[in-house]
Amino acid sequence: MTAVADYRALAERAGKELADATAEEALRWTADTFGDDFIVASNMQDAVLIDLATKVKPAVDVLFLETGYHFAETLGVRDAVQTVYPDVRIVNAQAEQSVAEQDAEYGPKLHERDPGQCCFLRKVVPLRQTLGKYSAWVTGVRRVDAPTRANTPIVTWDERNGLVKINPIAAWTDDEFTGYLHENGILENPLVSIGYLSIGCAPCTAKVEPGQDPRSGRWAGQSKTECGLHG
Repeated sequence: MTAVADYRALAERAGKELADATAEEALRWTADTFGDDFIVASNMQDAVLIDLATKVKPAVDVLFLETGYHFAETLGVRDAVQTVYPDVRIVNAQAEQSVAEQDAEYGPKLHERDPGQCCFLRKVVPLRQTLGKYSAWVTGVRRVDAPTRANTPIVTWDERNGLVKINPIAAWTDDEFTGYLHENGILENPLVSIGYLSIGCAPCTAKVEPGQDPRSGRWAGQSKTECGLHG
């Protein structure tokens, strides 16, 4: 069997065995199985997933997609993570082109005219290139985030990127998530407290009105609901 086939089979077995695993159990399995060969993704809306991961592997690699369009507050959380978790290695994945170079080739504000293409260039491609160096990645995707994520498994095979994908907090409710965040004093992006409940790139993120779906602030007014990182 090839390495890919081996890992695909591993993911299928783990998906069944860890279907009801706690976040700690899923992350412990990840660290025991992959050692240094996995990375934890974070959009720096908060450091919940990072905090959980460092409890089983203090020197974990953390993936941050540096799109060139982030809020200053988001970059501030990234820098604060490095201070609070000094053993963490932050991997800043950048697009092949700077924003200025992209504007020169595609025209200014591609994110307004074709947000899908902008996300592809500044998120999907850098993610794929970075994940190509690892055998597994850990994400903070939760089933309650959106209807498209309602069936998210704890462990699965990521066909698009060709590696094992672990979603340790997939089953967490909003109450469980906020409880962990507040009870443990976890870093949180200050934009959350003023209504930005799903934070992405600044031009494509808006405040969410009370009672609205948290992700309604992403690409507001457009049919786009996902950036393409999770299928």
